[in-house]
Amino acid sequence: MDPDGTARNVEVPAGRSVMQGAVAGGVDGIVGECGGNAMCATCHVYVAEEWRDRLAEPAMVEQEMLEFTACERTEASRLSCQITVTEEFDGLVVELPESQL
Repeated sequence: MDPDGTARNVEVPAGRSVMQGAVAGGVDGIVGECGGNAMCATCHVYVAEEWRDRLAEPAMVEQEMLEFTACERTEASRLSCQITVTEEFDGLVVELPESQL
């Protein structure tokens, strides 16, 4: 979901991260400057409430990088590079923040 509420569907192959799928799918708003190494926080997303409990808890490195997001960090905040897609995530909904930089 774009910040304005526009929904987009992006096919992400299993085993790839949400960030990789967004970048390959041309999603504006996911920068991924560090290439998925949880070192930049430019792939910050807000995971829809109905999906949050299905994701593994963020690792310490992700928790630390979430402190540096350009937009407000919330309980829904995750780094999309740290969410690896599986078949169980078919239909996953994430919202983009207003800015990554």
